[in-house]
Amino acid sequence: MGTAVVDIVLVDDHPLFTRGLRLLLAAAGEGVRMVGSTADAAMAVDLVRRHHPDVAVLDLAMPPPGGHAAIRAVKRAHPAVRVLALSGLTDEHQRLEALRAGADGFLPKTSEPEDLLHPLMALVQGYSVVPAELLRGLVDASDRPAGGLVDELDDEQRRLWLAVARGDSTDAIADEWIVSQRTAKRMVAALLRRIGARNRIEAAALAGRSGLLDDGLRDREV
Repeated sequence: MGTAVVDIVLVDDHPLFTRGLRLLLAAAGEGVRMVGSTADAAMAVDLVRRHHPDVAVLDLAMPPPGGHAAIRAVKRAHPAVRVLALSGLTDEHQRLEALRAGADGFLPKTSEPEDLLHPLMALVQGYSVVPAELLRGLVDASDRPAGGLVDELDDEQRRLWLAVARGDSTDAIADEWIVSQRTAKRMVAALLRRIGARNRIEAAALAGRSGLLDDGLRDREV
């Protein structure tokens, strides 16, 4: 990330958590700063529109319309903004629904505050941040038929899908395709629309179910 500053906004109705995260980021000196916050999930889209953040951090356990609705609204209005869902809930279904709503990552609120810094930086670089057990749950719970998807794509689309499923960052994709970061982001967004995935995490799950990852491993062994 060099000397670039990562701007985040926070949607959370717990004042102590909001103040604590703001103080943590200010003290960390890691190039991450909170530029805005709201305790109202209905104001999430307006908050993002006003501050143009790199990452929006949203608590799932919010009063109506709730965190999941806020994630969907933010990703619909500002698809380029990365979304990190947080929750103190242990309900795996609620966590999976956050990813299906479009969140690019999830962390439990029981994580140490310092543990937020690296995931935030990783999200901006194009990675997804998901605990291993939650990713397994997403794969197991997926009921979308995926077998025919690979055959519907051309070689370049399959190659890009494999890169996304492997977890390649936006920088890595830009380097491999010899394009700008902006173009790489557009390529990935177009691919996600094409395969019907709401984020990279779901794209990786679909890749596994479609057999694409097996084909990619065989290609590497040749």
